[in-house]
Amino acid sequence: MLQRTLKTALIGCLSLILVLGITPGLVAEAAPTQGLSNQGLHLASLLHFSGSRPDNLGATSGQLAPCPSSPNCVSSQSSDLEHQIDPLSIDGDTTEAMERLQEILKNRDNAEIIKAEPNYLYGEFTSKIMGFVDDVEFWADPANNVIQVRSASRLGESDLGVNRQRIEAIRNEFSSLSS
Repeated sequence: MLQRTLKTALIGCLSLILVLGITPGLVAEAAPTQGLSNQGLHLASLLHFSGSRPDNLGATSGQLAPCPSSPNCVSSQSSDLEHQIDPLSIDGDTTEAMERLQEILKNRDNAEIIKAEPNYLYGEFTSKIMGFVDDVEFWADPANNVIQVRSASRLGESDLGVNRQRIEAIRNEFSSLSS
């Protein structure tokens, strides 16, 4: 009887999430878990709605991948207002700025750095309960003395602004560390 009740509750939760279009970062930002390492995070996710890692990530000819038409992505290189977000301003050395950004991601419980190069940083943010994954990229743009950013949910339609909120939180921390 208990198994049937738990199964019914789980199906109900999943249905609600799918109907509402709740996506990757929402659960991660709404329900933080204290004391988990990045590896523990993945083990702690009850379910794994990670989707497949996109094959179009990285900076190609000075451009990060464009946002899809869904509202669950922000990019500093997007021209439409729904997806547009400001890049991070660099004060001083680009290498130092990218190292500072890498430290910020390392200190976030729900982030895992996948690729770190002198001018490019790619991380995945995983929600703690459902295991949704958001792809977050940073590319140092020396011509404009900024770090271009892109944050996108892999699955779902709406993220209720989580990707934008994440980049703004990273921006605030990045700015405070450079002061």
